[in-house]
Amino acid sequence: MTGSAAIGPATRDASEENFPVASLLMARALRPKVMGFYRFVRTADDIADSAALPPADKLARLDQLERALDDAATTEPAARLLHAAGSGTAEARAMLAAFRQDATQRRYADWAALEAYCAASANPVGRMLLRLHGVDAPEAAAASDALSTALQILNHLQDLVPDRDALDRIYLPESWMALAGGEAAFFDPAKATARRAVLDAALDRVEERLDAAAGLPRMIGSMRLAMQARVTIALARRLLARLRAGDPVPGRIALGKADFARAFAASPFHGPSDAALVRARVAAAGSSFAKGMSALRGDRRRALWAVYAFCRAVDDIADGAMPEAEKRRFLDDWQAKLARPDCALSRELARARDRYALPVAECEAMIAGMQTDAAPRLRIGDAAALDLYCRRVAGSVGAMAVRIFGAPQAAGFGLALGRTLQLVNILRDIDEDAARDRVYIPRDLLAAHGVPDADAPAMMAQPGVAAAARELAAQAEAGFARAEAELRGFDTPALLPARIMMWGYRRIFDRLVARGFGLPRARPRLTPGEKARMAAFALRLAPVAAR
Repeated sequence: MTGSAAIGPATRDASEENFPVASLLMARALRPKVMGFYRFVRTADDIADSAALPPADKLARLDQLERALDDAATTEPAARLLHAAGSGTAEARAMLAAFRQDATQRRYADWAALEAYCAASANPVGRMLLRLHGVDAPEAAAASDALSTALQILNHLQDLVPDRDALDRIYLPESWMALAGGEAAFFDPAKATARRAVLDAALDRVEERLDAAAGLPRMIGSMRLAMQARVTIALARRLLARLRAGDPVPGRIALGKADFARAFAASPFHGPSDAALVRARVAAAGSSFAKGMSALRGDRRRALWAVYAFCRAVDDIADGAMPEAEKRRFLDDWQAKLARPDCALSRELARARDRYALPVAECEAMIAGMQTDAAPRLRIGDAAALDLYCRRVAGSVGAMAVRIFGAPQAAGFGLALGRTLQLVNILRDIDEDAARDRVYIPRDLLAAHGVPDADAPAMMAQPGVAAAARELAAQAEAGFARAEAELRGFDTPALLPARIMMWGYRRIFDRLVARGFGLPRARPRLTPGEKARMAAFALRLAPVAAR
C-alpha cells in the first residue's frame, strides 16, 4: 500500500468527542503531545470503523500505521504528528491491537471480553496522560484504568444502534442480550422492559468503575490534570444518569453544551467525596429503611449508610439482568474489595468496619447470601436452609447495625431481628420472587401443604401456599414479640433507630396478615403519612441516638 493509510478526512474533531481531549485546562506545552496522539488514534479508529473497507484492507492500513510508529522519518501524516510531539508511540501501539480487533470482531461473549477490549482501546489514553504529568503511582493507574473503561462502555451503550446499523458491531455481550430474548428482541423498540433491565445491569457495572475512579483527582499532583479528571468524571456521571433515564435504542442519548459548561465551571472545586457518593446511593435507593438510619447523626450515620449501600450493591448484582457466571464473578470481586478497597463504597465500608469493629465475617456472610440469590432458579429446602439464608442476608446487617448504633452487647438481638425482618420481606415479595424463579418458603413446608416443586409462579398459585405462608407469619409474629421484649431489657437509647425500623416493618407485616396470603396478593406499602411519621420520629430521637 502506498500513500497515507487514512481513508479520508477525520470523521470528527477533538471538540466533538463525548469527553474532553486536550482542553484549555491542560498545560499549553502538553496540548500538542495530546493532540498528536489523538489524531493518530482518530485515524486508526476511522479505519477500523469504516463501513466501506473489508477487514483485510483495514488490517493492512493498521499495519501501515504501526510501521510508521517505528520510523521517525515516516511520511505518514498521522504518525509524523506523533513523532513531532515526541510522546505516545507506546500507547498508540497498544491501541492498534484494539483497532485490529474492531476490524474483525463483531460480537462479545461476556463482560470479561468487553473489559479486555477496553483495556486495549481506552486505558492507554489515561495511562499516557498520567505519564505526561509525571504520575506513576499504581493506585492512580488503577483509578485511571477504571475511568477509561467506564468512558468506553458509556460510548458503546450510547452508540448501540449506530454501531449495529453501520458496522454490524455490538459491544454489549451476547450473553447479556440473551436475557432480553436475544439480539433481535433486545433491539426491538416494543420490548423496552426486558431491554431496560439489561441496560440497568450494565450501567451498574459502569457506575462501579466510576466509583473506582472517584479518587483519581486526589492522586494527581498536577492541578490542571486533576481539574480535567474532575470534568471527565462529572460528564461521565451525567451521561450515566441520562442513559438510566432514557433508552438509547429509539434514539441516541447525548450530552449537550450545558452539561460541558456545568462540568467545567465546577472543575476548580473538589469533586464529591467518597461519603457524598455513598450518601447519594442511599438517597437514590429510596428505601423506608433509610428512615431508621436518619435517627443517627454524624459518623454513625455515615457508617450505617456505607453498610446499607454495600448491601444494596451486592443485592443489585444478585438481582441484576446478567448471566449467572457474571454475577458470581462480580460478587467475588466484592470479596476482594473487602481485603483491598478500591472504590468509593468499599473505602467507606472499610472505614466503618475500622471505626465500629464490624466483623469482616458479616460482610462475607452477606456476599455468601447473595451467591445463593445469584442462581437462576432458587428453592430453599427446609427450615435449616432458611435459617442459614436469613442469617447471611439479614442477620449480618443486624449484627453490624447494633455495633454502629453503639450497642455491641445487643448482637444477638440484631441477629434475631434481622431474621424477623427478612421473613417479612419473604412474605411481602412472594410473587416478585416467583417471577425470578425464586421460592423462599421452604420446600418441605410447601410439600406438607400439598404444593409440589414446579415452575415458581405456578407453585405460588397453589392454594396450599397460603397455609405455608401463615406458618412463616407466625414465626415473624413471635420474632416481633421477642424483639419488643428484648428492647425493654436493653436500657440504652442507642437502639432507638432499630425501633423505628421495626415500627415500619410491623406496619407492613400487619397489612400482610390482614390481607391474607391467598391470591390476589397486592403488595402492601407504607403510606406517605407513615413515612413522614418515621422521619419525624427519627428527627426527634436523633440527638439522643447520636450520643
